Amino acid sequence: QVQLVESGGGLVQSGGSLRLSCAASGFTFSTYTMRWYRQAPGRERTLVALINSGGSTNYADSVKGRFTIARDNAKNTVSLQMNSLKPEDTAVYYCNARPRNIDAWGKGTLVTVSL
Repeated sequence: QVQLVESGGGLVQSGGSLRLSCAASGFTFSTYTMRWYRQAPGRERTLVALINSGGSTNYADSVKGRFTIARDNAKNTVSLQMNSLKPEDTAVYYCNARPRNIDAWGKGTLVTVSL
């Protein structure tokens, strides 16, 4: 059974940092692209960052230079280091993987950035 469990969200002041983590199980983690999405209140879920099996990364323009995605294949985890946070980064952040044509999501972790 594919499972994704996010952690690390919380309340932080503008300009601060948070590190999110996603623990994956139920599939061969190292061979799949991992993604972080976010969904702000009243808005659609959007892609924040992804990292493929080879370690190549891609970021939404809004987070380039501030967020860093990384993976640890030995621990089956993917992280999102978020620096210089802004109030507009406030959202529920979700981990996503698509092993064996399954579109798997975690339950999300809430990040709130105050002024």
